[in-house]
Amino acid sequence: MDLNTVLQILDSAVRLMTPLLLACLAGLYSERAGVFDIGLEGKMLMAAFSAATVAALTGNVWLGAMAGLLGALMLSAVHGIASITFRGNQLISGVAINFLASGLTVLLGQKIFGLGGRTPSLTPGAELEAQVGPFRAWLSGIMGPDTAGWLTTTPRMTGITLPFAETLGNVPVIGPLYAEVISGHTILVYVAFLMVPLTWWVLYRTRFGLRLRAVGENPASVDTAGVSVTRLRFAAVAIAGLLCGLAGAYLATGLSAGFVKEMTAGRGFIALAALIFAKWRPWGALGATFLFGLLEAVANRYPNLDLGVITVPSMFMNALPYILTVIILAGFVGRAIPPRAGGEPYVKER
Repeated sequence: MDLNTVLQILDSAVRLMTPLLLACLAGLYSERAGVFDIGLEGKMLMAAFSAATVAALTGNVWLGAMAGLLGALMLSAVHGIASITFRGNQLISGVAINFLASGLTVLLGQKIFGLGGRTPSLTPGAELEAQVGPFRAWLSGIMGPDTAGWLTTTPRMTGITLPFAETLGNVPVIGPLYAEVISGHTILVYVAFLMVPLTWWVLYRTRFGLRLRAVGENPASVDTAGVSVTRLRFAAVAIAGLLCGLAGAYLATGLSAGFVKEMTAGRGFIALAALIFAKWRPWGALGATFLFGLLEAVANRYPNLDLGVITVPSMFMNALPYILTVIILAGFVGRAIPPRAGGEPYVKER
């Protein structure tokens, strides 16, 4: 295996781990506050659909990203109301959100575009222009001919070339690593990586983080100190919704060029497995999600892996991330200790 192949696999791993990392951090905030969130998958799916739909209709990827955030926040609100306000079973609420998102995205996609539940491709072309043109004409008729010009931006996210990427490209090892693996990603990739130290700082160096972790361990003590348990848990669920929104928006407008049915493909559950593997710690989440991304990148690069004696079939290679998920859940659930108050609705003593 030459250096170029290694760099291509690492570059692919970084791209593939980004939605997993954002979803894993989303689950980290929620579960640290004592609210188990099985609905990461559904919120990512709704965010991906919302982002792709608005980007296809307006031609503006940033309007699409905001729609993705809004779609995930709406489902987070449903989960918060069901599990915090009405003290419902958190696992059942999460599963219900997954089913709701799975059906609603296909239904709305077929109703809006009539393409079997998918959105038009966000690659510039006739199919996209057929969707953007009527919206731009409608906006121009309402607000004037000059107001729709800002909608002519690219409908999907583009890569960012970091400073000195071309200059350092000729430096042995470090140069290609910087130019090919670190540089050239969309802005949400860098946001995802920056969220790791930010999450660590918020959880372990701020008063909000201390209270958030205390709510997941002993909510009664937080309530005794005069801090609202309900407000803290809703804040954690809202942060989880925002991060799932970013993950879904990246899936549809950064990693792919549009929405297709069930495009999250179990990434929400893989993120939960990575969270358990990381023992609910931000830096551990970075390593765990990179491992999953690397496995998927290797499977994409080598559909049929020839080991000399045997050839590993493509079906096994494609199943590698899911096999690792089962192994982690079977081997680490007993060893990784979740927040003590996780999954339990808090009832204020009178």
